[in-house]
Amino acid sequence: MANEEDDPVVQEIDVYLAKSLAEKLYLFQYPVRPASMTYDDIPHLSAKIKPKQQKVELEMAIDTLNPNYCRSKGEQIALNVDGACADESSTYSSKLMDKQTFCSSQSTSNTARYAAALYRQGELHLTPLHGILQLRPSFSYLDKADAKHREREAANEAGDSSQDEAEEDVKQITVRFSRPESEQARQRRVQSYEFLQKKHAEEPWVHLHYYGLRDSRSEHERQYLLCQGSSGVENTELVKSPSEYLMMLMPPSPEEEKDKPVAPSNVLSMAQLRTLPLADQIKILMKNVKVMPFANLMSLLGPSIDSVAVLRGIQKVAMLVQGNWVVKSDILYPKDSSSPHSGVPAEVLCRGRDFVMWKFTQSRWVVRKEVAAVTKLCTEDVKDFLEHMAVVRINKGWEFILPYDGEFIKKHPDVVQRQHMLWSGIQAKLEKVYNLVKETLPKKPDGQSGPAGLVSGDQRVQVARSKAQQNHALLERELQRRKEQVRASTVLPGVRIKEEPVSEEGEEEEEQEAEDEEPMDTSLGGGLHSRLANGLPGGRAAGGDSFNGHPPPGCAGTPVARELRAFVEATFQRQFVLTLSELKRLFNLHLASLPPGHTLFSGISDRMLQDTVLAAGCKQILVPFPPQTAASPDEQKVFALWESGDMSDQHRQVLLEIFSKNYRVRRNMIQSRLTQECGEDLSKQEVDKVLKDCCVSYGGMWYLKGTVQS
Repeated sequence: MANEEDDPVVQEIDVYLAKSLAEKLYLFQYPVRPASMTYDDIPHLSAKIKPKQQKVELEMAIDTLNPNYCRSKGEQIALNVDGACADESSTYSSKLMDKQTFCSSQSTSNTARYAAALYRQGELHLTPLHGILQLRPSFSYLDKADAKHREREAANEAGDSSQDEAEEDVKQITVRFSRPESEQARQRRVQSYEFLQKKHAEEPWVHLHYYGLRDSRSEHERQYLLCQGSSGVENTELVKSPSEYLMMLMPPSPEEEKDKPVAPSNVLSMAQLRTLPLADQIKILMKNVKVMPFANLMSLLGPSIDSVAVLRGIQKVAMLVQGNWVVKSDILYPKDSSSPHSGVPAEVLCRGRDFVMWKFTQSRWVVRKEVAAVTKLCTEDVKDFLEHMAVVRINKGWEFILPYDGEFIKKHPDVVQRQHMLWSGIQAKLEKVYNLVKETLPKKPDGQSGPAGLVSGDQRVQVARSKAQQNHALLERELQRRKEQVRASTVLPGVRIKEEPVSEEGEEEEEQEAEDEEPMDTSLGGGLHSRLANGLPGGRAAGGDSFNGHPPPGCAGTPVARELRAFVEATFQRQFVLTLSELKRLFNLHLASLPPGHTLFSGISDRMLQDTVLAAGCKQILVPFPPQTAASPDEQKVFALWESGDMSDQHRQVLLEIFSKNYRVRRNMIQSRLTQECGEDLSKQEVDKVLKDCCVSYGGMWYLKGTVQS
C-alpha cells in the first residue's frame, strides 16, 4: 500500500487499435550504421518482394566518394564479377562496386505480440505487425565471380589440349523407365528440401517503389497508422468485459479443452463467436439465419455491444426488407461460385435473389412463377431464394417469413432513408437487366410507410380481375368505335363486316385461374393474356382475311404491318431464339404498354404473327421434341433469327442446324461441329457467345431457349 501511494497515476492515455495496415505492415531491421547516417539519406535503387515467402531484396547505393571507401578494392571486385568487358547484363555497369544488395530473413514466425505504436495528441495508436524481417548483406556477387573464374579456367584447359586428339569412343547408353510413383514416395518428395526450394524459386518477384521519409506519399501512408474512428465505436476489440479479459489472461488448460465435446466443423458456438471481431460476428449470424429483426440480433451479440456499431456493421452485409434485415446475395453466393442445381454463375444468382428481395419490399406476397418468368432461372434456384426469406401459403403464394417491424422503422428513420436510396438503385438496375416495363411495376401508395401498403394474395386476385374487366370494356368501346367508322366510310364498299358474339370462355378461364395455388399476375400483360389471344378478345382473332374493314396486318405497306414488323425485328435482335408462346407473351406485354387506340389493337392473329416473323428474316427450327414432352403446340414452334448482320451469323446457323436434328446436345458435340464447319481458329469466347445467344444449359446438356421443360 505504501508503494502504491508513493507511485500515483500521473496520466491516463487512450489506446486505439488501427487496422488499416494490419495485413500490410512490415518491420525492417537494417544492419547497424553510424548514428549520423540514416537510411533515408542512402539512395534506394530498387526493391522487390515475394509476398508468400515474406522475402524482400533491396538495392542500395554505396557512397564511392566517401574517404573510407577503398576504390582499388571496388574496381577489383567489379572486374572479378563482370570481367573486362561490361554490357547490359553486367552487375556493376560503372566498373566499380557502387551498390549493395540486402536480402531479408524472418526473425520470428509469430508476430501477434508485436505492434507499431504512434503517439499523437495524447492518444496511443497501435497497428499490428504482419511480419518482422531482418535485412542482411547479400554476397551473391561473389558466386558470380567464382562462376566467371571457373569459366576462364575451363577455357584455358580447352586451349592447351591437343587439337589432333582422337575422337572419344562411342559410349553405350542404357535407357530405364521409372516405375509409377507411390503415394508415400510422392509425400516424401513434396516435403523434401529440394522441392520446397524449387517452389520458392518459382514464385515471381513483385517490384516495389521506394518513397523517402520526407516524400508526400510517405506522409499520406503514415496517416493510416492512426485509427480512423477515434470515437471508439470501431475499436470494440479493446473493450472487453471482465470475464472475457480474464479468459484472455488465463485461457483454459489443454486437458479441459480435450474434455469438451467436439462440435461439427460448420458449427460455431456463441462463446467462440464472441471472441471474433464484431463485423465477423454479424456476418456469420446473418449468413446462417438469413433473415433477422434488429432486436434479435442485438440479443445474440450481448448487452455490452453498442447498437450504433451494430447498425454500421449490419448495413455492410444485409438489406432492410419490411423493417427486418435480410443477408445480401453476394454473401451467400461469392464471386467465383455457381448454382448447385443449374450451374449458372454467382452473378446471375445474385441478380435473381435481389429481384425476389425487391419484390418483398413492394408487397407481402410473391408468386414463384412470376419470379421464374422474369429471372429465367430454374425452379430449384427460385425455390432456394424464396425459402431463404418466405413461407408458402396454399392458394396464396409465398409470404415474407417475418412480420413487419414498424418499431425499427420509427426508431431509425435515417437508416430507413439510406436503405430506400439503395433499393432505388437496385430497382433501376433490375429494370434495365430484365427489361421490366415501368407501368407494370407494382408501386407503393404515396405516403404509405407501414404495413398498410402490403396486400394479400386474395386482394391481388381481386385487383387483377377488376383491371382485366376494365381493359375488356375499353377494348369493346374501341371496337364499337371502329365499327361505326367502317359503316360511315365509303372507301371500301365491298368489305363485309364480321358480327360475331363475344366469347365468354375468357371469363371462365379467368375464374379458374384465380383458384390456382398461386395468385395471378397483377401486370396488365398478365390480365390481357388470360382474356385475349394476341391482343383480341376470345373468339375474335381472325385469320388471313380482313378484320372489320381493315386490310390484313400482313399486307406490306400498311401501318399495322410496319408496326408489327418493327416489333418482331426489335424482339429478335434482343433474343435470337423464341418459341411462339414466348413471342405471344412478349407481344401482349408490348400491347399493354401502348396507348388506347393504337393501330396494333386492330387485331393480330397467330398466323399473321408467324408470317411477319418469317418475313423478318427468321426461320422456323423443327426441333425433334421427345414423344413424352409436356410442351404445348405453341411451345413446340421455335423461330430463330437466321441473319443479323454480325460476325456470329455463320456460327449461329451451324448451331441451329444441329438442333433441327437433336432436341438436346452436349457441348463437345457443338464444339466439334463448329470447328469442323468454321475452321480450327474458333475461340472459346466465340463458342460461348453463340451458346449464350441461342441456348440454355440444364443438367449438363444444352437446349434451345424455351424448349427445355424443367
